[in-house]
Amino acid sequence: MEKPRSSAAAVPPLLPPLLLLLLGFLSASSVNADTLLSAPLNVTIRELEVNSAVVTWEILEGDPVIGFAITQQKKDVRTLRFIQEVNTTTRSCALWDLDEDTEYIVHVQSISMGGSSPPSQPVLFRTPKESEKMASKSPDEVTMEEFGHAAQLRAGELIIIVVVLVMWAGVIALFCRQYDIIKDNEPNNNKDKAKNSSECSTPEHPQGGLLRSNV
Repeated sequence: MEKPRSSAAAVPPLLPPLLLLLLGFLSASSVNADTLLSAPLNVTIRELEVNSAVVTWEILEGDPVIGFAITQQKKDVRTLRFIQEVNTTTRSCALWDLDEDTEYIVHVQSISMGGSSPPSQPVLFRTPKESEKMASKSPDEVTMEEFGHAAQLRAGELIIIVVVLVMWAGVIALFCRQYDIIKDNEPNNNKDKAKNSSECSTPEHPQGGLLRSNV
């Protein structure tokens, strides 16, 4: 009578697929762990102006970051602005065309060859009013724009002064020339006057008497 076959003989053929599946899972986990990025840290708003601002952040050392992505939106508004840049190591980005006296929310993400990091903690900021910004300036504070405008005004004033001086110099030179001409002609005029006066004077008689006409 034959003994029943043991089921243990069927187990070994199942081991290689299970081992391969386990190794694949472990390798995929290690790859995901290597490519997973940390969210940017210390997200800060700097150089806050009425219509612009600069957002800065930091990343963990060793993260293979090749770029960044920023989402910007007004508070209580669903419209988003998405800014993305790759092949850069910068850790700051300018935000432009902002509305004055408006609240904004900003998130930052790091980008690598394997994908994007989780978004950073949201940063809420509010743009100032134009009047508040002007009031916060000290009297001695001069911006580059104001300095350039003042330089243009000074250059224009300098050109006007130069033109006026040149015109005055021309008028003085013309006056001096006319004066020299008049001065040179003055002796001739005196001679002509003397000649005319001698011709118009009454001739005297040789004996000293006046000539009289015969009646």
